[in-house]
Amino acid sequence: MSRPPRPAWIPRAGALLVLPAVLLLLVAGPASASSTAPSAPDVKSTEQRIDVRGGPGVPGTVSLDTTLYLPARTPAPAVLVAHGFGGSKRSVDTDARQLADRGYVVLTWSARGFGSSGGQIALDSPDYEVADASQLVDWLAARPKVQQDAPGDPRVGVTGGSYGGALSLLLAGYDKRIDALAPVITWNDLSQALFPQAGGPGGLPADTPARGTFGDDGVFKKGWAGVFFSSGASPAGGGGSGAGGSASGTPATSVPPTAPPVTCGRFTAAVCAAYTESATTGRLSPATKALLERSSPASVTNRITQPTLIVQGEQDTLFGLDQADANARQIAAAGGTVKLAWYSGGHDGGAPDQAVRDDIGKWFDFHLRGEGTDPGTTFSYEVDSGIRAGRTTATSRTVVAGDYPGLAGAAAVQTRPLPLQGGPQVVANPAGGNPAAITSLPGLGGALGTLSGRLSAFTAQLPGQAAQFTTAPLASQVDIAGAPRVDLTVARVPGQPAADQAVLFARVFEVGQDGLQQLLGGAVAPIRVAVPADGSPARVSVTLPGVVAPLEAGNRLLVSVATTDQGYASPTQPAVWAVGLADGSSISVPVVPGRAVTASTVPLFPLVGIGVVLVLALAAWLVARVRRRRADVPPPGAADAPPLEITGLAKTYRGGFSAVKEVSFTVAPGMVLGLLGPNGAGKTTVLRMLMGLISPTAGTIRAFGEPVDPGAPVLARIGAFVEGPGFLPHLSGADNLRLYWAATGRPTEEARLEDALEIAGLGESVHRRVGTYSQGMRQRLAIAQAMLGLPELLVLDEPTNGLDPPQIHAMRELLRRYAEGGRTVLVSSHLLAEVEQTCSHVVVMHHGKVVADGTVDDIIAGGGAASFGVDAPERAVAVLGALDGVHDVAAEGRLVHAELNGTPRASAVQALVSAGISVESAGPRRRLEDAFLQLVGEDTAP
Repeated sequence: MSRPPRPAWIPRAGALLVLPAVLLLLVAGPASASSTAPSAPDVKSTEQRIDVRGGPGVPGTVSLDTTLYLPARTPAPAVLVAHGFGGSKRSVDTDARQLADRGYVVLTWSARGFGSSGGQIALDSPDYEVADASQLVDWLAARPKVQQDAPGDPRVGVTGGSYGGALSLLLAGYDKRIDALAPVITWNDLSQALFPQAGGPGGLPADTPARGTFGDDGVFKKGWAGVFFSSGASPAGGGGSGAGGSASGTPATSVPPTAPPVTCGRFTAAVCAAYTESATTGRLSPATKALLERSSPASVTNRITQPTLIVQGEQDTLFGLDQADANARQIAAAGGTVKLAWYSGGHDGGAPDQAVRDDIGKWFDFHLRGEGTDPGTTFSYEVDSGIRAGRTTATSRTVVAGDYPGLAGAAAVQTRPLPLQGGPQVVANPAGGNPAAITSLPGLGGALGTLSGRLSAFTAQLPGQAAQFTTAPLASQVDIAGAPRVDLTVARVPGQPAADQAVLFARVFEVGQDGLQQLLGGAVAPIRVAVPADGSPARVSVTLPGVVAPLEAGNRLLVSVATTDQGYASPTQPAVWAVGLADGSSISVPVVPGRAVTASTVPLFPLVGIGVVLVLALAAWLVARVRRRRADVPPPGAADAPPLEITGLAKTYRGGFSAVKEVSFTVAPGMVLGLLGPNGAGKTTVLRMLMGLISPTAGTIRAFGEPVDPGAPVLARIGAFVEGPGFLPHLSGADNLRLYWAATGRPTEEARLEDALEIAGLGESVHRRVGTYSQGMRQRLAIAQAMLGLPELLVLDEPTNGLDPPQIHAMRELLRRYAEGGRTVLVSSHLLAEVEQTCSHVVVMHHGKVVADGTVDDIIAGGGAASFGVDAPERAVAVLGALDGVHDVAAEGRLVHAELNGTPRASAVQALVSAGISVESAGPRRRLEDAFLQLVGEDTAP
C-alpha cells in the first residue's frame, strides 16, 4: 500500500456525535493555528466600528467590527484580510500580525452576519459583502498611514481563505484599486461547487468542454451545504436598525417584524429560501443558480488583471482543485498575472502552513512594494508521502513546474492511459436512497478512505450498488497531478425500474498489494446523465476529482461507480442501471513534470517509538529535502556561482532578540568549511536560514547563484544531516536507505546509492541489521543518507558526536573524499582539533557576528606566531631576532618560536637557510583552539 493505514485515533462511529462542533470550526477556512498570537513590539492594533451602507432593501447603515494593525514604519501599503465562513476577524489575527510584522498596514473585519458585526449573511453578494469591502478600501484611502497611489486610491492587497478567498476575487473584479490578491481554498462558481457537474462533466466548471449527454443540473452536495447553513443559522446578533444595523453600531434589542424566519438564523431571506428549496428538492432551480452565480468569482474573473496568487488544497471535498483551475484559467485569459500553488491540505486536510503564509507575504512584497525576487507564474503541487510524525505532521515534497498546464484536457498536461478491466455490471439505487455509501464526511474528507477500504461492505462499496473496474498492477511509480478521466456507458436494464436520468458517483481508489484501498483525494465525482429509453447506452466521459497522489509500483487503480453517496442528494426512487466501460476504455491519469523541492518534514525533538523512528528514517529533517531532478532540468544560476554566498545576514526575533547580525562569508567549490562558535553564537540560526526553514530579517543567502528562502528550488541541490539519525533496527543499512529514498518519490536510479555507500565506507556492514551497528557506523550511515543523490553542497551539524578516535578519523577521511571533485561540505562542530585536521577553511562566530573568516592556517597564524624545526636552535634564535619587527623569539628543544609581526614566514625560512641552518619544519605556532579562545574569550566554549 502506498500509504500506511490511518492510526487508531480516527473517530469511530460513536465519536461521530461530536462532529457538528468540529465541522463548524473546519468550515471557517484556513484560520491560523491560534486565534491570537504575540506580535512584534512595533506592531500596534486598534479596534473600531466602521459603518457601511446597508445596501438594497436595507435602510441605514451596517456596523462592521474591525481591527487595524500598524507596522513600525508608515506610510505603508495596506492588506485586507478576510475570514472564512463561520469565523470572524479573530480567526485571522495571526495572519494579520504576520503581515503587519512584514511592514503592511492590515485591516481585518467580521463580515456581515458574523462575530459582532451587524447585518445578514448574503454569501459574498456584490450588493452587500463586496460593497462593504470596497467601502473599507475607501476608509483606507483616507488614512495618512496608508501609502497612496492617487487621491482616493490606496496601495492595497487582499487575501482570505474560503469565504474570504471568494471575497478577495470578487473585490478585485469590482474594485480596480486592488493592486494584488492571494485567495486561498475558495470557489470559482458556487453553483458548480454545491451542485457539481452543473453545466460541465465530473464537477469541472461550465467552461470545460463536456462530452456525453448530461442532466440539466448537478447533484446537490447536501453534506457540505448543510454545514454551511447550520454554521450561519445561529440566532441573529450584532448591531442594526432594520435588518442591517444602526448608524451608531449599538446592538439591536429586538428582531424587526420583517426579519426572516428563525430557521434562517443570520442569513438573508433570499439565501434562506434558496437553501430550503435545494435541501428539500435536491435540485438547482434557475433562481438559486442565479443567486449563487452572482456570488461567484466566475462572474468577474474576465476583468481581474491584478497579480493573483491562487492557493488551493489537495484535500478538499468542498472546493476541489477544479475550482482553482477555473479561476486560474479565466484570470490568465483576461490578461492577469497568475501563480497557482496546491498544498496538501484544504477544508479536509488543514490550514496552510507557515511556508504558504510566507509565500503570500512574498507575493505582496513584490507586487505591492516592489521588493524581493519576482515570484513569477510557476505552478507547484505538494506530494504527501502519507507518513506522519505522531498524528499530524506530514512528510512531503513539492514539485514546481514552469507554468500551470491546466487540470485536465490541456495539451501541456502529460497523460498516461492505464487500461481498465471489467465488463458491464448491474447496480441498483435503493428505495429512499438508503443505505448510502460513506466515502467522506464534511471537514474530514478522505479520513474515512482507508477505513472504508477495510469495511467496504458497510461504507464505500455497498453490495449491489457499485460497479468496479481495475487496472493491472503498475509497472512503475506514477505521480498523479490533476483530474483523471474515464469513459463509461450507462444503460437501462430490461424489466427493471429506471428513470429519465441516472445519478451516479465515480471515484478512484488505490489498491495496495495487501488489498487495502485508499480513496484518492477523499472525493467523488457525481454524475447526472440522461439515459435513452430505447435501451441504448449513454456514453459519458467522466472527469474524476482533481488529486495529487503518488501511486506505488505494484499497486492497482480501482474505478468505482456507485449509485449512492451520503454526502450528496441521491434519488429516492429505486432504479437499476447497467454500468460499463466504453470500448477500449482506459483511465487517463495526468502527470505534471517539474523539479522536486522541499515541503514539510518532521520536527526535531526527542521522540520515542518505532513509528517515530520510521518517520525520522524517511524524513530526517533537513536530509528529507528532495534533490533536484537533474536528468531533464539543468540547475539554475550562473555556472561559476559559488555553492554558498551569505551577505549581510541578520535575524531578529519578536521581542527584539538578535540572534544573527550582519553575517557574511562565501564558500567555494571543493571547500570543507568549519562553522565554529560558542553556544549561542548564532550557528544554528544561520543553518536554519540556509536550509530555508526560517526567513532572515535582513541580508541574502544565495546557493549556486540562486536566492535561498523557504521552499526555494535550489534547496534540492543541498543535502543535510542534523542531529540524531533514526533507522529501523531490524532492517539492514542498505534497506533503510532504500526505504528513505522511496519516501521522497524520486526515481531509484537518481539515488546514487552505491556511490553514497562507497563514500561512507561501510563495506559489507551495509547488509547487516542496523540494530547491530556501533554508534560510529550509525553516524556514517546517516551521512550516507544525506549523500543520497550526491548533493553539491552537504551541510552537517556535529557529524562526529559520540564517535571514538578511530571513528572520528574515518569520518574525517569520509568528508575529505566527498569534497573531492568539486563538491562542497559545511560542518558545524565543537571539536576544534578535529575541525583543524578536517577543514580547509573556518568561519568563527561570536554574539551573532563573524569574528574571523579564512583558511585554517590563516586563522591559526593570527598575528604571525610561528614555529620552526631546526638543527641549530641557538643560532636560529639569533638570526630570527635580527629580522626587522620579529620579537619574542625563544628556543624549545629543536623548535624555535617567534612572533613574526607581519614578516612572511617564507622570508624567515630564507633567512635561516642563508645562514646555513637546516630547516626541518615551519608552521603556525598556535593550535586552532588557541586562536579560537583568543577570538571569543576563554570564558566561552564552542
